[in-house]
Amino acid sequence: MSRNRLFSSLALALSLTLGTASMHARAADAPPAPVANTQPSGVYYEIFVRAWYDTNGDGIGDLNGVTAKLDYLKSLGISGIWLMPINSSPSYHGYDITDYYGINPQYGSTADLEHLVAEAHKRGIAVTMDMVINHTGKEHPWFVDAQNAGGAHRNWYSWTSKQPDLAAISATDTPIWHAGNDGWYIGVFGGHMPDLNYDNPAVRAEMIKVGQYWLGKGVDGFRLDAAKHIYVDFKSDVHSEKALEKNVAWWTEYHDALAKTHPNVTLVGEVSATSPKELAPYLKPLGSIFDFPLAEQLIVSAKSERAGQLGDLLKATNEAYKAAGDTPHIDSTFLSNHDQERVMSRLDGNVDHMRMAAAMLLTLPGRPYIYYGEELGMEGKKPDENLREPMRWQREAGPGESRWKPSSAHQGQAVSVQAEQDDPGSLYNTYRTLIGWRAQNSALRDGDLSMVATGLPSVVAYWRNDGKQKLLVVHNLSGKSAVWKPKGDLLPKDATMQLTTKPHAALEHGKLQLPAYSTVVLH
Repeated sequence: MSRNRLFSSLALALSLTLGTASMHARAADAPPAPVANTQPSGVYYEIFVRAWYDTNGDGIGDLNGVTAKLDYLKSLGISGIWLMPINSSPSYHGYDITDYYGINPQYGSTADLEHLVAEAHKRGIAVTMDMVINHTGKEHPWFVDAQNAGGAHRNWYSWTSKQPDLAAISATDTPIWHAGNDGWYIGVFGGHMPDLNYDNPAVRAEMIKVGQYWLGKGVDGFRLDAAKHIYVDFKSDVHSEKALEKNVAWWTEYHDALAKTHPNVTLVGEVSATSPKELAPYLKPLGSIFDFPLAEQLIVSAKSERAGQLGDLLKATNEAYKAAGDTPHIDSTFLSNHDQERVMSRLDGNVDHMRMAAAMLLTLPGRPYIYYGEELGMEGKKPDENLREPMRWQREAGPGESRWKPSSAHQGQAVSVQAEQDDPGSLYNTYRTLIGWRAQNSALRDGDLSMVATGLPSVVAYWRNDGKQKLLVVHNLSGKSAVWKPKGDLLPKDATMQLTTKPHAALEHGKLQLPAYSTVVLH
């Protein structure tokens, strides 16, 4: 994130002189105007290529389709993209890889990926790939060979020739042992995805080689799937210190090997956890992890219109991460991803609650991730296929639209890029405004966090301070207007409202007037 700290003097001047009245108009009445020479926002965007944009008419999104829509992402203010699995795979989702050095032919070729990376970099957009190395697909040549007890890759997987306890449960609450041609093997995510054996040095060396290969093709880093399940296999391993130590040792080895040739490699680990203490040990080897507890709390707070445990969780996260050691530690924040019910569905279609969830996400520290279509308010409930439906580009389905599956949400024409770009008050334009704030203000992007007690259940406040700029962010999560009088000398006498999402917010005589569902940034 160090490049984000190179805040140009022009951008700083612009960010500090934006008038409150003009921001009222921008946030409420019109899409935010582009600001020259701003820093990257630091916001990333998750893309399921199959569902994104189709350039060859087969109804399946492809890598050239991602390239074709880079300007959309640039206009939204995105600094980086995460591509869900693009390697060769027999499944629609791609998490059962059969060739780590190949591209799924439905998505294109390695040359198409290199072209995408080159075009993304021209626009200041980083590209990260999903790296699925906890397990392979059952059809991978390594596993096909391993089915033979004498196969060269037999020890690349975890086998037993003696019948194991077939009632044993994995860390994901599914049966862990699966029958092969000559014994039983471990598959935490099912028999079609056998786990690799990381106690085998050949496996570790090969996976480092895979990472180096794609970095050599220009990608900037990887999202590391199922990062804790390298050694957390059985249910009994979930709180095992030994399994944790082995995970940390492997990811340290992996990071250090990649960083030798690519010092700025970006890694982010998927570590499913319910508390910051469970996440913290992975910060040092990876540099960043997805913050699942915070994602849940942001949705709960937005839906209930109450801060609830948000302040306590943020404090606990900060303390746990500080104790983890080396910096920088980047908290990869998000609201939902491809495995979870879409945010708008969890919020029962309430766009005001969605705006507040987004406002909190995009004004907190870390590297925020947006799941494709979230900025439009796309809905989706389980099963997984319905969480990964085609991106809505036009009011009416037309050329380029992915047709990989029909919509289960049936939201209509209004939930489309075309419709929302034309509507100044759309959710899309709320996202664009908030991401713009992050780009224009270094404290929102890079600053630390200090919670402020408001005494009001529905009002959340925190300072963001990066040493160059200090901002107070205040959210009114409620559907009712609120008045907050900061205590004592919390605010300097010359404090002003710098940014707001609602035109009737005001700071007068030391009192902050907060309209319903509003966010205000004070300087």
